[in-house]
Amino acid sequence: MSIFENLALGFSVALTTKSLSYCFVGVTLGTLVGVLPGLGTLAAIAMLLPLTFQLDPATALIMLAGIYYGVAYGGSTASILLNLPGTPNTAVTALDGYPMTKAGRAGVALFMTTIASFFGSVVGIIALAVGAPLLANVALNFGSPEYFSLLIMGLLAAALLSSGRPFRAVGMVVIGLLIGTVGMDSTSGYARYSFDIPELFNGFNLVAVVIGLFGLPEVIHNAGKIKSSIVNAQDVTLRSMIPTRDDWRRSFGPMVRGTGIGGFFGALPGTGGTVATFVSYAVERKINKDPSRFGKGAIEGIAGPESANNAAIQTAFIPTLTLGIPGDVVMALILATLIIHGIQPGPAMIPEHPELFWGLAASFLVGNVMLLALNIPMIGIWVRMVTIPYKYLFPIITVLVCIGVYSISNSTFDVWMVVLFALLGYAFRLLKCEPAPLLLGFILGPMLEEHLRRAMLIARGDATVFVTRPLSAIFLGICIALVALMLWSGHKQRRLLKARRLAELQGET
Repeated sequence: MSIFENLALGFSVALTTKSLSYCFVGVTLGTLVGVLPGLGTLAAIAMLLPLTFQLDPATALIMLAGIYYGVAYGGSTASILLNLPGTPNTAVTALDGYPMTKAGRAGVALFMTTIASFFGSVVGIIALAVGAPLLANVALNFGSPEYFSLLIMGLLAAALLSSGRPFRAVGMVVIGLLIGTVGMDSTSGYARYSFDIPELFNGFNLVAVVIGLFGLPEVIHNAGKIKSSIVNAQDVTLRSMIPTRDDWRRSFGPMVRGTGIGGFFGALPGTGGTVATFVSYAVERKINKDPSRFGKGAIEGIAGPESANNAAIQTAFIPTLTLGIPGDVVMALILATLIIHGIQPGPAMIPEHPELFWGLAASFLVGNVMLLALNIPMIGIWVRMVTIPYKYLFPIITVLVCIGVYSISNSTFDVWMVVLFALLGYAFRLLKCEPAPLLLGFILGPMLEEHLRRAMLIARGDATVFVTRPLSAIFLGICIALVALMLWSGHKQRRLLKARRLAELQGET
């Protein structure tokens, strides 16, 4: 079928009453969570994941995806009004968004983030519709050796590129792989590391792990630390949101460049929107005629990163759906959701489940149009949400989390697992260890083990199969390059730190 016939199929799925309803619920909840600082995308999807288990795969995915890009829209609101990023991806927006708020231009900043987000999303959707089928056709030639090497590359990239402490990140991946081995061995049927606990025969509950690592630690960490906004809802009116002609002129180029940067980094496994936003901001500051404006309210510092963030979100679905390799940790949750619903992401998913893939792609456009209506005419509501005291929100969130986890299998064991992983997640935060690589290792570990075993069986135990097959060898070569980059960066940082300390000692003497 042509791309137009595929899109027609997609809209026939996305425009049903059920799909529209859950898409609206997803983008609304996502915007709400994004506006409320201290929760974030992972916590939101983890808390709402149990709701999707009773839905069909297409509707579940549409809702979760709506939450994902809805959080991206709403997260900029807290960054601009509070100087407190609603999500890590919107941290860059605060650099120029908050100075615009202090200058009385909060409305313009909020309007431009919405337009830039919509522009980046639409271009990202087009890239998804065109690029995903092409990549799927290439991936049909992949075997287990290629998938094993690709999974290793994705895990290394996620650990080394998305963390400032690569050695700790690699350690977290290893911990995630170890946790993923708990449960029944798919080959032998024996329980591994379950300590004769029946509830662990199927492994750790995904929702309990995710909520424990990302949901409750955020609640604990941010309790009592959220400050109030410096603007009132009455200050942000539709009239105050109208940009000047100069604002439009300065924003168009950054939106185009940011969309290209975000689309590229989003499609790379392990990078995601956070890297894309920082790169976009650095590019705009580098090429601007007056870089001193940045950090003081430059609208280019909002338009570029916001378009990059939302373009990256859409293109992150390309490797997730066509290769089964998540573009970032949120995509790992989407991947896990598909597997729970009995659908194996990979190159065969598009021809086997065309209504799911094209329905999801069409829902992206529908959801982004909904977000325009939610974020521009209703901006006053979201500004008021920022002022809700968190001493009321956090206890409600905690109770709802426990109810949601218990409702999955009516097991108090899962609730205790949430508490255990919450304590573990908070300890990781205190130790400055990012839990995101752990989650990637936990979700991708079983797939990694399966492809390793299958490749070794096909090769009759000959491990050279991973380097004699060209694509597998290329992926492993990239892995070696990533490790070399990590070692070189660490050596460079140690040299700089040593030189700084030497300079300080010489200055004291």
